[in-house]
This record gives sequence, C-alpha cells and structure tokens, in this order.
Amino acid sequence: MYAPERQQEILRIAQESGRVDVLSLAEEFQVTAETVRRDLKALDRAGLLRRVHGGAIPVGRLGFEPDLAERDAVAADEKDRIAQAALAELPADGNVIVDAGTTTARLAAAVPVDATLTVVTHALPVAARLADHPGIALHLVGGRVRHRTRAAVDAWALGSYAEINADVVFLGTNGFSPDSGLTTPDLAEAAVKRAVIRAARRVVLLADSGKFGQEHFARFGDLTDVDLLITDTGLSPDDARSIESRGTEVVRA
Repeated sequence: MYAPERQQEILRIAQESGRVDVLSLAEEFQVTAETVRRDLKALDRAGLLRRVHGGAIPVGRLGFEPDLAERDAVAADEKDRIAQAALAELPADGNVIVDAGTTTARLAAAVPVDATLTVVTHALPVAARLADHPGIALHLVGGRVRHRTRAAVDAWALGSYAEINADVVFLGTNGFSPDSGLTTPDLAEAAVKRAVIRAARRVVLLADSGKFGQEHFARFGDLTDVDLLITDTGLSPDDARSIESRGTEVVRA
C-alpha cells in the first residue's frame, strides 16, 4: 500500500472511530510506528487530523461537544469505579467544590445520605443529587446555565468562586495529557474550571482513561495543577508513571 492510500484509510478510521492511535495503526498496516507518525504528521499538516498524545483525532472533534446524556453513557462502568474511589477523598466534616461533569455527577450520586459536608457546585445535576442529603450544606453557584452541561458560567460564577477557600475540588475535564494539559471545548466552562482550581487547596481530577491524549479548544490548566488523578485501568502503567513523574499522584480504579 502506498503512503497516500494508507493515509486515506487512516483518515477514514479516525472519522468512524473518533480517534486513532499509533500502535494500533502500525499493527493494522504492518508498518513501523515511525511510519504511522509520518502519516499522521502529513494529515495534520493537511488540516485533516489533529495530532494528540499517542495518535490523532479528526479536526472537527476539537470543537464538538456532545450533550450530557450522550457523554454520560460513555465509559459508564469506568466512571462508576472512579466515583467510588473518589469517596475516599471526601474530607470529614470539610468543604468541597464539585465541578460540572458526568463523572463528578456520579460521585455526587455515590455520596452517602448520612455524609456531613459543605458542598459548593455550579452544576445542576450535582446539586440535584445532593439536595436531599440532610447532613450536607449545599451551596449552588449561579450564572448563565449552559444547556449542554447544565452548568453555570460567566461573571456571577467566577465572582462566587473568587470568595471561596475549599478543602478539595473534584474536577472534571474533557481531555488531559502531559503535553496539552487540561482541556474542554468551551471557553466559558474553561474559565470556571480555572476558578475552581484556584478556590481549593487540593485538586482531585476525575477522568476516565478515554480522555487521555484528547485535546480540545479551551485549555484551563496543567496536570501539574492536579494533586491526584483518579482514572481507570485503561490508562497504561507507563502513562501513569509519566504523569506521576511530574508530581501528580495517580490512582487507577
């Protein structure tokens, strides 16, 4: 197979699957990983793919943001395991921020009814899951609510978080990698995520392994801003060690 034919097939796979990775493509086409990287580089230069850690994604995905129900159905078992592992990070009688996101919402759903906490959130799904917990002092941050995420954004939300000093923030993200950092499709969401990182003494990132290497339009932080990453066993031990070498503890649930 000539290089242009292989590159066309790589583009087709990426568009159908949402992403491609170097090692799988090398095995499929019986070529070296370096040959695949050259193909991806050529497709990136042509504006057809965007290279990310370990592979590439179609350029259209950088600005695409699925709705809440669609995202919640992705990696559901992994998100449940991450949420269960995150329960151990809840401070006793402390105060926490719970960010918007499908995994953080699963954490909220897993919080015991008899928990005693102060919880601040700008995410309607999180608030709905905690509103009937008698021991939780729930504070709902206001602002313009984005329909795709059911989360408040803009000046009101940013001003509220500027006045908070929480023990822990449970942070969500659409993509993470050592090189690209923490990313999300929307600039307003990114601004709130930066604010919640600043508002907490400890940052716990909840992110399934499928988000590793994904890169989106708006960057809101680095992995070095994260004290603990809770992910699933789909993140390889080598990638986990790479992240830990930069100072972030990793738990693979």
